[in-house]
Amino acid sequence: MSCFLLYNDGMKKYLTGEFAKKAGVTERTLRFYDKKGLLKPSINPDNKYRMYTDNDFIKLQNILILKQIGFSLEDIQILISRKDRKSLVDMLNTQKELVNQKLDYFRNLKQAIEVTEKSIEGRRIDWDKMMHLMHLLTGDGIIEHYKDSHQLTTRISLHQKYTVGEVDWYDWIYSQIKLTHTNRILEIGCGEGSLWMNRKISFRHREIFLSDKSEGMVESARKNLGNDFNFLCFPLENIPFKDHYFDVVIANHTLFYLHDMKSGLKEIVRVLDDKGIFYTTTYSKNHLKEITNIAKEFDNRITLSDEPLYEVFGMENGKRQLKKYFTDVEMHIYQDQLLVTSASDLYDYIMSCHGNQISVIGNRSDEFIAFLEDKLKNNGLLVNKEACLFICKNM
Repeated sequence: MSCFLLYNDGMKKYLTGEFAKKAGVTERTLRFYDKKGLLKPSINPDNKYRMYTDNDFIKLQNILILKQIGFSLEDIQILISRKDRKSLVDMLNTQKELVNQKLDYFRNLKQAIEVTEKSIEGRRIDWDKMMHLMHLLTGDGIIEHYKDSHQLTTRISLHQKYTVGEVDWYDWIYSQIKLTHTNRILEIGCGEGSLWMNRKISFRHREIFLSDKSEGMVESARKNLGNDFNFLCFPLENIPFKDHYFDVVIANHTLFYLHDMKSGLKEIVRVLDDKGIFYTTTYSKNHLKEITNIAKEFDNRITLSDEPLYEVFGMENGKRQLKKYFTDVEMHIYQDQLLVTSASDLYDYIMSCHGNQISVIGNRSDEFIAFLEDKLKNNGLLVNKEACLFICKNM
């Protein structure tokens, strides 16, 4: 006899044992996911039994696939917290894309193993191919690359959707950069290439190099921009170009991530032409402060950054640091506002930050989203943006 019940809403509801059997998992697994807040059953008010529905099969499938691909339970909690149909479709597309990347990785790994095997059988070991195999065996990095790209896209999206002002951040930066008579340009920390999207750029006698320390970001930029640009992956502290090679170097919201600011700025000066220009951006201590405040109002333990990045390199101290390496440093201030009206978009933004919010919120995602919905229900959330661009030269 089947152990499911049919309720007035027409949806089948299963007792824990029947659901576990149909799903091919153990009851212990279901209890574990319940405890973690990943898959919580409803409670029958008449007999207090835990009941699962057909919709829970879909949610469980998402959990199992993401776990199989390599996501941690904390990451899965964020990814499955949205319950609308569009989010479900986006989730399935994400899973499909990541599976395709995994398949490509294992095809490359198989080819590398076969080439190495033939090399050994021929008694002539090709050490370059051996090192390539070792590099592949140390891990595919697909999940970390996805998370880097997804987090950046989420943060950019909030600005694009809810900016009050007429001038977009990237448009504003681009308008400040003097491209005339510049033949070689380097952007450090290019992300997904947002600065260069939808631009009419002449590549005649001009080379533009886009770099990031994340291979995933570089690959995303390549997909977004095509082959007119040159793409590289390297840390800022070790730029693989000869002295005085570039007319322009750009670092958008990048310097505050440096482990060694002194080495990074020395490298930039080294590769920059004597008459070249360095453009770099940062923000002030008041930038997006309202988002930090609303997160802390929910739980005062939340911090949205492991350390205050504006203290490392910000509007308040950036010019002083740059003057050690450049004789002429101009600061141009960018002020704007966001009017955020979607609790789910604000939730996604907060969860994409580099702080402790994931561990603090834990399995309270639904509670946090409800809290944000209540805060935004009347007039939304008005958020102040305060950032700047430093234009640096050696006169």
